[in-house]
Amino acid sequence: MTRVSVVGPDDGEAIQLGPTRMRILEDGTTTGHRLGIGEITIAPHTEGPPQHRHAQHDEGFYVVSGTVHFTVGETTHVAPAGTLAMIPPGAPHTFANLGDTPAVMLNTFTPDLYVQYFRDLRDMIAAGQELTPESTVTVMSHYATEPATDYA
Repeated sequence: MTRVSVVGPDDGEAIQLGPTRMRILEDGTTTGHRLGIGEITIAPHTEGPPQHRHAQHDEGFYVVSGTVHFTVGETTHVAPAGTLAMIPPGAPHTFANLGDTPAVMLNTFTPDLYVQYFRDLRDMIAAGQELTPESTVTVMSHYATEPATDYA
């Protein structure tokens, strides 16, 4: 029988990254590593990672609650609940929660390679290194991701 994964609302692998929480719902194990899925909860008034580009995976964001500001190059999109943003490889992007309430997004990675990035950030913090834009960019570089310095 084919393995099925059912992740309940209190399940998944929770990773706290400063004011942002990533809950890994699918790490690629069930999908043959074709797809990874996470739930991101962003505290109010929180900036996301430095603007960056992925070379080897697509990334999707579905805003479940709150409002997220997606910056793609020089353009900022205000994305209320119900908005889907799909980021193909090479597109510079970042996000932020500029509002007064938490924002929740469903985050997809195709293929799943970027799931490990969040685990690496968690391990970096656990080892005593501070979560900074510079340390974030260093970890990103392990996953065919580079800063979009022409838009940062």
